Formats: sequence, structure tokens, C-alpha cells
Amino acid sequence: MEISAATVSDAAEILALQKLAYLSEAGIYNDFSIPPMTQTLEGLVADFGCKTFLKATDGGRIIGSVNGFLKGDRCLIGRLMVHPDFQGRGIGTMLMAAVEVRFAGARTWELFTGGLSLRNIRLYERLGYRITRREKFGGSRFAVVFMVKVREA
Repeated sequence: MEISAATVSDAAEILALQKLAYLSEAGIYNDFSIPPMTQTLEGLVADFGCKTFLKATDGGRIIGSVNGFLKGDRCLIGRLMVHPDFQGRGIGTMLMAAVEVRFAGARTWELFTGGLSLRNIRLYERLGYRITRREKFGGSRFAVVFMVKVREA
């Protein structure tokens, strides 16, 4: 397994992985219209213009991805995903470490996940992220949990 920078030529494969990996999240919320499930290829390609994408590959196949970008001194992290057949092997942890290294100059790393996504919350807490706030997601009955990790002095 290798982690490297993804390019726009990886967008279609990342989008297919995203839709597969986020099926379990959509199931938790009984909402298959969440943004990771409805994003288009055009939208993802556009994201490559403003975000850095990393990919985890196994035998040339993309099995995980994460993205991030700097906003001031904050790194905003999005869409951590691992293929369901490869979950539980530490790939998500390695992708998070890689995005933190890629944005090592950030003062904080920030992300959000669904409030019912307990596996995600536990992973991020193990990695040093702390919940800073909860907000209702759009008009839904579910909350989004915002988490922050502060760079050690």
C-alpha cells in the first residue's frame, strides 16, 4: 500500500470509491442524498483546482483518499474514505497522518463528520482531534460534529 498525491486523472476512480465508501454513512442517516453521494465528476474535478488530494493505492487500485486545503493557518480536511474491503487496517489513520504532514505548516487541522458517525468520531479522537461544536445539518434532524487538532508547540 502506498500513499501519494492524486491528480485530476484519478478523479473518476476517487468518485466511484467515494460513492461506495459513503454508502455506510448514508445508511446511518437513512439519507442517500448526502453530498458525497450526489457529487458529480465535474464537481470533483473542480475541487482539484483548490484542494490537495491524496490517495492510498494497492496494486495500482485506489483504495482510500482524503483531501485538504489551507485557509489562513488552518488546514481544512475533507472526505476521508477507505474502500469497505480495506477498512480496519489503519489506512484511514495513515491518510490522516499524510494530510497532516502535507500541511505541516498549519496551526490547526479541522474537519467535520456526522454526529451519529461514532466510528469516525472515535478515529479522529484517537488521532488527537477534539469536538469543538455541533450544528444541525441543513434542514435535517442530524447534527454535524466539527473537530480540531492543534499543532503542538
